[in-house]
Amino acid sequence: MTGLVGSTGREIDDKRLQLLKEAVPRASRVAYLAETSRPQPPTEAARALKLTLVPVGVAAPEALDSAFAAIQRQRVDAILLGPSSFFWGHRLRIIDLAARQRLPVMCWEPTFTESGGLMSYGPDWTDMIRRTPFYVDKILKGAKPGDLLMEQPTKFDLVINLKTAKALGLRIPPSLLGRADQVIQ
Repeated sequence: MTGLVGSTGREIDDKRLQLLKEAVPRASRVAYLAETSRPQPPTEAARALKLTLVPVGVAAPEALDSAFAAIQRQRVDAILLGPSSFFWGHRLRIIDLAARQRLPVMCWEPTFTESGGLMSYGPDWTDMIRRTPFYVDKILKGAKPGDLLMEQPTKFDLVINLKTAKALGLRIPPSLLGRADQVIQ
């Protein structure tokens, strides 16, 4: 196999958690909402940030309501959403359930932030698409696909939704806003 991969490993969740803590400094308990097949929260980063992570697994769309009921019982201050195509397909519902509990959500994909999530941090998909022809060019010039290394993203986007921040009563620090690639007003 060769090509470009969107997966970035565990370090990206560490960075998302750090950015979430920066945006919501009062947070002490954060739900890590993930597919039940992948409920491995970034525990080392949480310890370093003095956060308690509450893993909440979801196996099917029908389980979202009970997952958010569990989140409410756990009295968390924010949600870190684990990357998942399953979640992407249910993003509006997830954002709505979080908004009902007045919880900021950190996501991996800007579409969540555009839909009302507080922030997203993840690969710049446009940059990855732009890099695809270089792979094709190498193969057309005779390179064996098996000899080409898989490439991970090198450019990441931070998107902040100020409208959501205002609705939640959050003031995003100027230092964080200054690093954002996009700010939704």
